[in-house]
Amino acid sequence: MTRQGDPVHALSDVNLSIRPGEFISIVGPSGCGKSTLMRILAGLDKQNSGTAAVSGEPIRGPRPDVGVVFQQATLLPWKTVLENVVLPATLRGIDRTERGRELLSMVSLSGFAEKYPFELSGGMQQRVAICRALVCDPDILLMDEPFGALDAITREQMNIELARIQADQKKSVVFITHSIPEAVFLGDRVVVMSPRPGRISDVLEIDIQRPRTLETMALPQFAALCAKLRFLFAADASAAHL
Repeated sequence: MTRQGDPVHALSDVNLSIRPGEFISIVGPSGCGKSTLMRILAGLDKQNSGTAAVSGEPIRGPRPDVGVVFQQATLLPWKTVLENVVLPATLRGIDRTERGRELLSMVSLSGFAEKYPFELSGGMQQRVAICRALVCDPDILLMDEPFGALDAITREQMNIELARIQADQKKSVVFITHSIPEAVFLGDRVVVMSPRPGRISDVLEIDIQRPRTLETMALPQFAALCAKLRFLFAADASAAHL
């Protein structure tokens, strides 16, 4: 819906399966329905037709086995870092304090457990948000442009951090980004969406060996994959204007 209440045809004929432990990057032009797709997978919005399911079970609302990280960390300013991390578990009446401390240690923030969000940099806040999404040990992690507001250097560091976390935790990840290099660096596959109504126009396999480092971005293979994605975007844009 628009702000005026008019319906918007955001997605059409989207057919995508995600394998356990797979990292899927999703790229596409602004307004193509990427965030709508993410909200459907998170159980925050309901599709008008078709089926969205986890392990064959239809998604009917937010699920404990699905964690979500948005572009903004959305931490509660009156709670400490540790309290923010364990909040999803606290709301379910579960004590995950030790798990929260383990996650903060994993992202090198163990010394900030009793700090408040305003005392952290943007990159540190996003690491806290990732910990919060992982505290209930979900099978799937959904991430909607989580590093879009960060500076380039911090963003590269967060890409490496996320790749390490995903490898350690063996989570399935669906990651929305506007950055082609970021999509290639992180993904096992990159899903390319067309202009609205969003369709999957291409799926690109990323056959670059893991673990990936900053040196990965200097590989000819990496550059070739980025160039191929840019070509696919250009082709979609041209077709949209025909």
